[in-house]
Amino acid sequence: MENLFEKAKAVILGHAVADALGVPVEFCSREELDVNPVTSMREYGTYNMPKGSWSDDTSMSLCALEVMDKKLNFHNVMLNFCKWYYKGEFTPTGKTFDVGRTSATAIERYYLEPNREVFGVNSERANGNGALMRIHPFSLYAYKSNLSLSGKLEVIEIATTLTHAHKRSILASKIYSFVLWELLNNPSKESVKIGLVKAKNHLKNQPELVHYNAIFEPDLLNTKREEIKSTGYVVDSLIASLWCLLTTDSYKDCVLKAVNLGDDTDTIGAIAGGLAGGLYGLKSIPKEWLDSLLKKDYIESLIEKAFSF
Repeated sequence: MENLFEKAKAVILGHAVADALGVPVEFCSREELDVNPVTSMREYGTYNMPKGSWSDDTSMSLCALEVMDKKLNFHNVMLNFCKWYYKGEFTPTGKTFDVGRTSATAIERYYLEPNREVFGVNSERANGNGALMRIHPFSLYAYKSNLSLSGKLEVIEIATTLTHAHKRSILASKIYSFVLWELLNNPSKESVKIGLVKAKNHLKNQPELVHYNAIFEPDLLNTKREEIKSTGYVVDSLIASLWCLLTTDSYKDCVLKAVNLGDDTDTIGAIAGGLAGGLYGLKSIPKEWLDSLLKKDYIESLIEKAFSF
């Protein structure tokens, strides 16, 4: 992990591998997975996809990576979202599947009216995890930029509102980014806590922050598994992912704990997996899992294009 390229690989591949671990069991209940827990890569399952297939979490992340250069053009990100949604590009098998309703609405709006100001849905009911699950490339991009903190956070806000325009979703992306930025500075559990303190202090005047109070409580570490919700609601997703990160001591244990929570397995796994990649590094990801990841070389080529200069 000597440079940003290596760190970006750890985060993005850590995210993609955990996404693929969760795809075959998405929507399985916690009780089902307690009986038959995920311990390695599976195939088929919920979407009847081959082993190592990743979902919209990774596809939409790659849409952003493909157009990241010294100047980020959000219009081009939306164009790539359309290519993914309508044509099956940026997918492991040429087939688009598992598209969130809010993301689909935003992409359809852009496709029909590309010159409108806002595409993302600004509704309290549109606070799924569809922006949080793909925010990590933008967080990495902001980290490497020469922007001020307010400039970095503006990148995160715009990136989120491409699909999810409600303040609650924007806050989730910003909290995640504060944590990831600290992990990039110093990969340690203490950095996770520092990132959360910085997020709370910087965002304290945001009324929506009250929904994330559980994240900032010392008791998060001691929260019982049955109290952790693994739904697609953005607040639940962020809490669950951080809980998995803070209550385990390896990449493998973190993502397996996340996936085996059940329900939104691919996304909880992916969010936790990206952060775990940042914490433990690329070498911590089991080689067998990395080797089974579909189009791994393609993903790595996009990471290199975006972060090697």
